This record gives sequence, C-alpha cells and structure tokens, in this order.
Amino acid sequence: MPRASLFVPCYIDTLFPEAAIAMTRVLERVGVDLDFPRSQTCCGQMHVNTGYADDVDHLVRNFLNVFEHAEHVVAPSASCVATVRHMYPDMAKRSGDPALIEAVDAFTPRVKEFSEYLVDDLGITDVGASFPHSVAYHPACHATRLLGVGDRPLQLLRNVAGIRLKDMPRANECCGFGGTFAVKNAEISAAMLADKVADVIHAGAEVVVASDNSCLMHIAGGLQRQRTAVRTLHLAEVLASQEGVPA
Repeated sequence: MPRASLFVPCYIDTLFPEAAIAMTRVLERVGVDLDFPRSQTCCGQMHVNTGYADDVDHLVRNFLNVFEHAEHVVAPSASCVATVRHMYPDMAKRSGDPALIEAVDAFTPRVKEFSEYLVDDLGITDVGASFPHSVAYHPACHATRLLGVGDRPLQLLRNVAGIRLKDMPRANECCGFGGTFAVKNAEISAAMLADKVADVIHAGAEVVVASDNSCLMHIAGGLQRQRTAVRTLHLAEVLASQEGVPA
C-alpha cells in the first residue's frame, strides 16, 4: 500500500479546508495510507515573497523535521509545493549550513503536487469521479511554469464521468493574483483578472477548476463582481465528487 503525508498549507487550512478534505477523500479512495503531521506550519512562501528570506531558515528546518520520515509529501497547492522544491534549495544555501543544503537536496523531490502524485507516482488517471457539469481548466502559473505539471490535471479531468470540458481562450495566461503581486501592483493585477474573467465567460463553463485555491480566490472575486453564476472549485473537489453515483 502506498503511503503519503498530507501537507496542508496554512491558507488552505484557514480559508479552503474543503480542498484538503477532498484531496484526502480521493487519496483514500485509491488506496493511499495517509497521515497528517500536526506540527506542520507555514512553508514560508509569503516571507520570501515579501522580502524576509533570511527569516525562513527555521521554517525550512521545521518542514524537514516534520516530514522527515514521509515517503511522499502531497499538497493541494502548486504554489506551496513550488516553494519547497524551488525556494528551499536557495534558502538552504543562504544559511551556509552544508548539512541543511544536503538535507534539502535529498528531501525536496519527495514533495508532490496532488495531480503529480496521482499520475506520476501512483500511475492513476481515473479516480472514479463523477461530475456532470461543464468545466474550464485554469493552469495555475506555479503548476505550469515552476512544477511543469503539464496536462496531468487534464488527464484526470478527462476521466471524470459526465464532465464536459470547455476550451478557454488564453488558458495559460496568468490570472493576475501572484500572492503579493495583486497587492503591490493592484491595477495591473485587476487588468489581468478582467482578461481572465472574460475568457472564463467566453468558455461557457459552469465551473472553473485549478490546482491552486489562491488563483481560484482571485478569479472567484472577479466572477462574483460581474454577478456571473460561474463557480470555482479546486481540482481535488471535482475528483472527489461522485455526483449521480448510486450510494
């Protein structure tokens, strides 16, 4: 039986716990033995993004200690996984601690984004989901550009019973969130969001799906302000759904 530890980022835990619950249900459905280390904390992404990279050392060390014995660490957040896999090596080098550098290099490949783990490590593209709705997929920037997840989320979505996937114009364009980017560059962010919302509406989907709730939060705000009926859901929530399947 495959084993994995759940890494639930702080913003997921606080604002979107349903995404983590859905991920857990999917992984248990496909036979993964899960554990949730309760001493996990923030990965440090916001610290780095706001100029406090030198203060992340203790978070890096804590992350490694918490998940030291995990075969795989799985998270429903491409941006937080990207932080661990791409920022932690730099943070370790800044510390000047050879032991930490070596530990980070050995550890980070075990940290996986949800769709990566399903497709690459488990070899699964059909999780037995049913979701009879029209869906447009938004490839989150961290998932696409840093993790290179490619079409893994789409491989999973294509095997969902009843789903109707809709092509979205300029799907790979950033939604404009980018964490603190939306705060520091509010006007540019708003313009990018307006384009994304227009593309979502053009797709004619009932639901927008992504692998990052941060993007979905941003897109949802734009859709709600235009009073559309389009919903946003994390990939895990769609894959956890068995709508219409007899109990």
